[in-house]
Amino acid sequence: VQLQASGGGLVQPGGSLTLSCAASGFTLDYYAIGWFRQAPGKEREGVACISSTDGTLYYADSVLNRFTISRDTAKNTVSLQMNSLKPEDTAVYYCATNFAPIYGSSCLRPEWLEVWGQGTLVTVSS
Repeated sequence: VQLQASGGGLVQPGGSLTLSCAASGFTLDYYAIGWFRQAPGKEREGVACISSTDGTLYYADSVLNRFTISRDTAKNTVSLQMNSLKPEDTAVYYCATNFAPIYGSSCLRPEWLEVWGQGTLVTVSS
């Protein structure tokens, strides 16, 4: 059971980047899946997630209308399309899932997720 995140890099403010998270050893469709980030000196926070119960998408207020989470069933991956990036989006981004049901927006809470990928660094700077 493993999650592998990729796609991070350096991007200028206002730019776009797409992160990808590949799952192995299990099928993503059945479980909640989310993207989280941790900036230096700050706590890990939820960015976007898909609930396990009905597939509803949830976003942190700080990324609403800029980031889009999506799941590709055929590839067993989940992506995070990030547009209009800001310097404050700079962080290590992680994907995570949980094998027990997570209801509603609780999938944005890091303490509810038990399987984590290794993280990919996103730096937004000119």
